Amino acid sequence: MPSLADMDVTIHWTFLPHHDPDASLAFYRDTLGFEVRNDVGYDGMRWLTVGPADQPGTSVVLEPPAAAPGITDDERRTIAEMMAKGTYARLTLAAADLDGVFARLRAGGAEVVQEPTEQPYGIRDCAFRDPAGNLIRINELR
Repeated sequence: MPSLADMDVTIHWTFLPHHDPDASLAFYRDTLGFEVRNDVGYDGMRWLTVGPADQPGTSVVLEPPAAAPGITDDERRTIAEMMAKGTYARLTLAAADLDGVFARLRAGGAEVVQEPTEQPYGIRDCAFRDPAGNLIRINELR
């Protein structure tokens, strides 16, 4: 039996909610520099797939939070409240030039949560919120 170390498993997609597809598209494409891989509308909702151009196998799908079947109205309200507070979803990215990425995001109008900071647990990072309130942390590659 092959060991888990022999398996070739990668991150393919991750999902983040959005409430304004045009604002999310502007943030991820124009400010963060991701390429758009798919833009699909269905039943008045819109899903956007974006990702770094040099990583074609890794994508972020920006989805309407209420699209999942089986979500109750109470759950939708809770999700909306958590998104508004920025506590529902998060994504951690990494960049060799943290200061350059930070400057680009700040210049693009992204909501700064934390400027580049040396953390006591051994990384240097910064943080922003996307237009839906999702926390985006960016770690510096060393």
